[in-house]
Amino acid sequence: MEGAALRDAFLSWLRDERRASVRTIDAYRGDLDRFLDFIGPHVGDAVDLAVLDRLALADLRAWLAHEHALASARLTRSARSAKSGGRRGTPERAARTRARRVSAVRSFFRYLARRHGLTNPAPGLLAAPRTRAPLPRPLGEAQALEVAPGVADLAATPMAQSRDAALFVLLYGCGLRISEALDLDIRDLDRARVAGDTLLVRGKGGRERLVPVLPPVMRALADWRARHPAPLDDAPLFVGVRGGRLQPAVAQRAMRAWREVAGLPEHATPHALRHSFATHLMKGGADLRVIQDLLGHASLSTTQRYTLADEAQLMEVWTRTHPRAGGAASDS
Repeated sequence: MEGAALRDAFLSWLRDERRASVRTIDAYRGDLDRFLDFIGPHVGDAVDLAVLDRLALADLRAWLAHEHALASARLTRSARSAKSGGRRGTPERAARTRARRVSAVRSFFRYLARRHGLTNPAPGLLAAPRTRAPLPRPLGEAQALEVAPGVADLAATPMAQSRDAALFVLLYGCGLRISEALDLDIRDLDRARVAGDTLLVRGKGGRERLVPVLPPVMRALADWRARHPAPLDDAPLFVGVRGGRLQPAVAQRAMRAWREVAGLPEHATPHALRHSFATHLMKGGADLRVIQDLLGHASLSTTQRYTLADEAQLMEVWTRTHPRAGGAASDS
């Protein structure tokens, strides 16, 4: 089989059997495209199973070195752009990208070993850079509460106002990922109302969890359902102007418009509402295990990032406000 066919089979396996997210599949597709595009000219042959099976560790390192050179050039350009107000890349972001590419290639070769009998040990010897998991960046409580009415006020039609209010109240009130919210159907809301306002959510990897829906959130959802243009049982809960399932880009664009009006920072995205949900629960004394269940995290270590984020915020406030933080002496 040729490399492109092997790549497509691997990505289909990720989607159908491993239930990987669309974002992961898209990222791995890009990484493997770059890998296969490099390896062919590098070895001077069409990429197939035989070529992949005889690749040496030096070949894989050559690909990473090539990607590193391209990334360094982009960092240089972004640094110049930052001086004129553009967004700036960071070495940490480049390291995360490199780590993801190593992971993509390792996963690809593990799949080939299981399905096609490859015995190449080189990918397992490929070192990935150590990266720091980015800390969550929540909004303040007042900011988070203003998002839903603020976004709704900017909507062009009464239908869109009701829809956006319900969507953004749901994101903050239940801590859902944007993809989880937009995957809901009318039947999911109706079942939640029958089940005592408990919503069944399908998350990453096909994992399901039950999320309690607070009364203000349920009222917003009920109001939107009453205005839904086609509230059939199997219809998407949140729809666009043409009646199809609302796309994440539309919600992100609406949030971006409100962010600019309200003067919020760039990290004020729909996903920041999920971070805000978890952070505000933790500050209110919620147990980490409870927050883990509500967010649908497979590992408690993922949830513990909110503890680290809170500690980082406390340290930032301490260094900014305490008389001793600057090292200046004080009278006793």
